[in-house]
Amino acid sequence: MSVEIRIEHAVKKYGDTTIIPDLSLTIQKGEFFTLLGPSGCGKTTLLRMIAGFNSIESGDFYFGQERINDINPAKRNIGMVFQNYAIFPNMTVENNVKFGLKARKMPSDEIQKNTDEFLSLMQIEEYRNRLPERLSGGQQQRVALARALVIRPHVLLMDEPLSNLDAKLRVEMRSVIKEIQNKLRITTLYVTHDQEEAMAISDRIAVMNFGVIQQIGTPKALYQRPANIFVATFIGRTNIIQASLVIKEDMPYLKFSNSYMIAMPKIEEDCRKEQNVQVSIRPEEFIIENASEPGIEAIVEDNIFLGLNTHYWVRLPSGVRANIIKESDIDNEIEKGRSVKLRVNSIKINVFSEDGKRNLLLKENR
Repeated sequence: MSVEIRIEHAVKKYGDTTIIPDLSLTIQKGEFFTLLGPSGCGKTTLLRMIAGFNSIESGDFYFGQERINDINPAKRNIGMVFQNYAIFPNMTVENNVKFGLKARKMPSDEIQKNTDEFLSLMQIEEYRNRLPERLSGGQQQRVALARALVIRPHVLLMDEPLSNLDAKLRVEMRSVIKEIQNKLRITTLYVTHDQEEAMAISDRIAVMNFGVIQQIGTPKALYQRPANIFVATFIGRTNIIQASLVIKEDMPYLKFSNSYMIAMPKIEEDCRKEQNVQVSIRPEEFIIENASEPGIEAIVEDNIFLGLNTHYWVRLPSGVRANIIKESDIDNEIEKGRSVKLRVNSIKINVFSEDGKRNLLLKENR
């Protein structure tokens, strides 16, 4: 039976180095929750603290109402799937899946019933008598997942489980993982540095950097309304452009380098003052106009036709090279070297403080 995971003021140190300074987090029962961030940000460290493999310097960890800090890892009823599969090379597929059930000293008929169920669920029945060396990477990962789930854990922990697979298999296996999680509704904590993978499978994502959670939200919320520049640049592609916020007749405007201005009525009240800002504009939110139209000046440096979409690279007067994604129109391709003007979809852009630490949009618009 799945449980809620609650972490209160977790601290992790290695000697004098603090990896996680003060982290609190709640993962809902049955949720697929992902820790996303660059290498070394503390996400695997946190997962290992939950599993009981790393010490906890401070803070409290709960499964439901039960504090687990001092519970032996083997008694936490956790299923784990690792990057390197960690299946036993000298055991057949079937015996790998049975291993956890035998360790729990279940009756042999129950062991066989559960093993058969999860071999079928993971679609590896036909490989039950094979050794791991005769399986593909994707098949080995299915075995690892079946072994983790057959014990019916309260929590499933997955640490970069798809990193060793090729691109095609990664896409296939993330669909398998999400489908199985939806069927079993097991509380799942998934660790990855791959933002596309996180977006594809997660109910919610926590973006981490230097041991600090920068933002928690659904994939859509993180993409559309990032809390700061780090989240904006880590989740999907974006263009960061310098601008200034000016106030005219109580209305905030964004003013770009060539004096092109757009109204921004959805700025927080306490931020409605003249200041330098950073603007995050997703590639699909630029609109390319003729050079005679109002907009940000730009020169097209390159275009790449990718079927449905064409990617343009343009140079702004500030020297910034911006990426624009536009629906392909073979008859109206914008050639290299052409001067254009850029307008932006003001409803979809994000405006950050000069230091990039705060989104200045009203909370209801985030």
